[in-house]
Amino acid sequence: MKSPKSRSRLAAAVACAVSVAGLLTAVAPAASAVSTAQFKGVNWADPRDNYAADEVVPSGLSKTDSYATTYAKASAVIGEFRADLGANTVRLPINPATVNGPFWNSYTGAIDAATAKGFKVILAYWESPVPSKDGRIDDVSAFNRMWGRVTSRYARNGGVYFEPMNEPFGYSSQEWRDVAAQWLATYPQVKRSRVFIGGIKYSEDVKPVCADRRLDGTYLALHQYGFWHTDWTTPEQWADDLRDRIGTCASRTVLDEFGASMTTGLDYNGPVNGSNEIAYIQAVTDTLRDLGMGSVYWPGLRTGDTYSLTTLQGSGTNLSLTVTNKSGLDRLRWGWGGGVGNS
Repeated sequence: MKSPKSRSRLAAAVACAVSVAGLLTAVAPAASAVSTAQFKGVNWADPRDNYAADEVVPSGLSKTDSYATTYAKASAVIGEFRADLGANTVRLPINPATVNGPFWNSYTGAIDAATAKGFKVILAYWESPVPSKDGRIDDVSAFNRMWGRVTSRYARNGGVYFEPMNEPFGYSSQEWRDVAAQWLATYPQVKRSRVFIGGIKYSEDVKPVCADRRLDGTYLALHQYGFWHTDWTTPEQWADDLRDRIGTCASRTVLDEFGASMTTGLDYNGPVNGSNEIAYIQAVTDTLRDLGMGSVYWPGLRTGDTYSLTTLQGSGTNLSLTVTNKSGLDRLRWGWGGGVGNS
């Protein structure tokens, strides 16, 4: 049992601690809720898809263009992404052929044009389908040279984000998390808050990546597509599936690929009527809105893709876009936190 004097000293110490804690609480800024809702984006893709053995060239660009021409073309397309879609983020493909060869001097014009317009740019590596599309890094040496060149140019540009690999389906969970951890260790000059680590397999599950403490501080890239389950025709099935892929990691996760048919006349604001695609898009955008998550639609522009939210018009540097499905755009904006149909 403590003496009266000891109790007095203890009471004074507690009172002092409470007073200091109160002062610190008053001085410290209030913690704000974390979310990824700031990413409102679209993918800009190569017409052949981004799995290429040679340079990846997003629709409207050309390998023969100069830096200035690429910059002008990209300025037009990015401006349309903002004006027509309300986007502020674009995800662009890279691979060793694009970065390690002469095309990089031109391709940087697209990246620079996007950041100049205030866009966030996510640079993601796609593997080559030659000799096989196996979900693994094709050539580690070329991969490292590529990322060395990319980070040396853009590590200090706060508008550029880095996604070490798109859909690493050839790796086990442990293998992929080891690869991702090694990437972070190799490029410490890149802030973790500017790195997107894909979920395991087809970037389809972020929970194992989220739980790996070596990857703390990064964003998580998740993919989900309606063609994965063509027999699911209720939004609840899709919403439950998406939430299961996210787990408790919504505050770090961006759905940086999702999409459905936009050129076939589907009404994504209407009744489901047995359509797995309508059920899927409605569920995904409702869930994104509920969880405060950002997203990057696949694709905002890809010539010849029925999922493309826009088509390209014009020639040279005089380019413009036309929205392919107003209801699809409505749902995309709804997922971004806007009002359906609002510009």
